[in-house]
Amino acid sequence: MLDLHCHILPGIDDGPADIEGSVELARELVAQEVATVAATPHCRPDHPGVVPGELAGRCRQLNERLADEGVGLRTLPAGEVDLLWGLEASEEELRLVSYGQRGDTLLLETPYGPLPTVFEELVFGLTVKGFRLLLAHPERNPSFREDPQRLAELVRRGLLVQVTATSLVHSPKRSRSAAMARKLVGDGLAHVIASDSHGPAAPDRASLRDGALAAVELVGKPRTRWLVIDAPAAIVAGEPVPPAPPARQVKRPLLGRLGRS
Repeated sequence: MLDLHCHILPGIDDGPADIEGSVELARELVAQEVATVAATPHCRPDHPGVVPGELAGRCRQLNERLADEGVGLRTLPAGEVDLLWGLEASEEELRLVSYGQRGDTLLLETPYGPLPTVFEELVFGLTVKGFRLLLAHPERNPSFREDPQRLAELVRRGLLVQVTATSLVHSPKRSRSAAMARKLVGDGLAHVIASDSHGPAAPDRASLRDGALAAVELVGKPRTRWLVIDAPAAIVAGEPVPPAPPARQVKRPLLGRLGRS
């Protein structure tokens, strides 16, 4: 599987504090059948340690350490872009925090508070710079939960949606975020499931495999594979997201191995 939202780089945001924590997280990812992970540190003013020009080198150093440790995980540079930071960033900075630094797709952080009426206008200010956007964890936002059509309209206009494994795993009866995430997956408005893992700094996050298991219950194995392998692979490669296979209800899910990519 491919995990497109993970804070695995050490010591620069709220992920692992040191390289040992990053290696520990990498081992956990491999155990959960993740083969490729996008390192997506926060790109926003409260994390000044995240320097776009350093991300490729930091991923390279981590990959070398993982190879030395015999951990079969590949990391690639990216970033979780705050909207206002992104609007003020240069084209080169945005390229350096895009997936694989291809200059194609950005992971855009959904704000946690109520959205202003100009949110959509600001979002499309990034798209006119030539970037495809993957919207991170919109299920956590109160405005989208209160007005799901607002998010559906963004998807209709070309935005991609990433839901978090933890939201899918939690009970929809106890969590509005969980209910929203399950609706997005069930209604075909989600394109990617990711872990948003922070390693030892946030041990309560569900794994990508746990999220995939929950998705299988909702939409079946073919659609789940699309959410954790096919669509993420296309995004990383800078290619169009392939059509999603039909969703189907499964009463007694049996996931098996989704495969490695």
